[in-house]
Amino acid sequence: MNADAMKQAAAEAALSYVEIGDVVGVGTGSTANFFIDGLARIKNKIDGTVASSEASAQRLRAHGIAVLDLNQVGELPLYVDGADEATRHLHLIKGGGGALTREKIVAQVSARFVCIADRSKLVARLGAFPLPLEVIPMAQSLVGRRLAALGALPQLRAGFTTDNGNLIVDARNFDIDNPVEMERRLNQIPGVVTVGLFALRGADVLLLGGADGVEELRG
Repeated sequence: MNADAMKQAAAEAALSYVEIGDVVGVGTGSTANFFIDGLARIKNKIDGTVASSEASAQRLRAHGIAVLDLNQVGELPLYVDGADEATRHLHLIKGGGGALTREKIVAQVSARFVCIADRSKLVARLGAFPLPLEVIPMAQSLVGRRLAALGALPQLRAGFTTDNGNLIVDARNFDIDNPVEMERRLNQIPGVVTVGLFALRGADVLLLGGADGVEELRG
């Protein structure tokens, strides 16, 4: 089974968490796209969606699925999204697609966060995947210096601007032994809008697609 098939298996498993009348938070990226495509089959069951990126909003609308403004909805019963790395403690690195700020907002207002991924995303320790930080442009150098002081190699994501008009600085070669504490620490750097660590509010359920089926981990 190839990686896409494993992602699709996890995405299909997440559909079982969708209940009648839900407004569903929908993430961003290749695995989330499989979920969007599956959601199209049961779109008459839900009352709409909240998208974490313009790209996901466009894909949802192309399927005829209503995309709502989060400010008009409030709290959500369910958020489904992928991850770039995940641990068995359900701590995540997200933001490879650059939508980490909106993803974190949607996760924060959701009663249940179901993370979907192929099994290769499961790691013992976060940090092999570059940790993204959304940064206000004038703070790029400051954030880079602070990351270097923590032992990371900061790298501006060239030619990329977030949906919010900001930059992404990726922290490479960054071993993260305590994700909760590191998330708090990075949040305190002036100019950081969001860090792609999802540890303070991690996933509630992790669905990992593999060659032998989908493994479900719960917090």
